[in-house]
Amino acid sequence: MLNFAERLLVALAEANVEFVVVGGISAVMNGVPIITRDIDICYRRVDANLIRLADALKPFQPKLRELPEGVPNLFDVHSLRLGSNFTLIADNQALDLLGIMSGIGGYDSIISRAIEMDVAGHLVKVLSLEDLIRTKRAAGRPKDLAVLPTLEATLQMQRELDKD
Repeated sequence: MLNFAERLLVALAEANVEFVVVGGISAVMNGVPIITRDIDICYRRVDANLIRLADALKPFQPKLRELPEGVPNLFDVHSLRLGSNFTLIADNQALDLLGIMSGIGGYDSIISRAIEMDVAGHLVKVLSLEDLIRTKRAAGRPKDLAVLPTLEATLQMQRELDKD
């Protein structure tokens, strides 16, 4: 049985959505020993991809987080066209869709450095540790700064192992 992150990534991959796994889940996928409670996706902001993304997310019933009471929840391709970064609840799990990330830009800026990894038989692009460190440092939030030493130590350890 696949967990939420795996089901989501498989759905996006099967729909040919152009995306990169970023944030804490990318750290975990890169071997960083941390715990994360959400999944962050950086997506390509071109119309055909927005349509594929909206369609792939439908079964997960995405809803905007912290939407004021009485405001209708409409999350679709039109919403994606009007915004860039979205904090959602999908299948009762936290999902962040990022068009732009602090310090490193958007999909087109990071895709060439992303790493391919297998998720339940599907190849998905995952943010490199170097780029994750850059974006965490640029965001400058206490929670981002707190994880930097662990990210940097893991990167250093991986570099040392690569030398051998």
